[in-house]
Amino acid sequence: MNILLADAQATLRLGITLGENLTAGSVILLQGDLGTGKTTLVQGIGQGLGITESIVSPTFTLINEYTQGRLPLYHLDLYRLEPSEVVALNLETYWEGVEVMPGIVAIEWAERMPYKPDSYLSMVLSHGDDGTRQAKITPFNCTIHKFIPSI
Repeated sequence: MNILLADAQATLRLGITLGENLTAGSVILLQGDLGTGKTTLVQGIGQGLGITESIVSPTFTLINEYTQGRLPLYHLDLYRLEPSEVVALNLETYWEGVEVMPGIVAIEWAERMPYKPDSYLSMVLSHGDDGTRQAKITPFNCTIHKFIPSI
């Protein structure tokens, strides 16, 4: 599914819709060049979950945990890591809810992951020369069609 996003506000609104509708254990694997809106989308997810804390990219901290919303939001950024380094993070503890309360897991630069969960949304964000953005959303073993058409 491809969604045209006219501007950053549309990207934020898409994130809000996701945050309002996704369930605990949902994983979003984000890909796209710098500046395509990955962090903006995660900020919208946080708003949709009712998180009031400022959501920032965890480029240097790797993982930011926001726990005061409807569900926890686990925001990961793998930009500075090699796939072999990602393995050591044991990311499955986030989507399996083993050591943390189950929530929404949003992973930026997911193409650096050497393995993936059984169920996830793949979102590839891109931008055109005219300033528009596009989100290509592909669900793997999950459904989202019931609430995405409202974007």
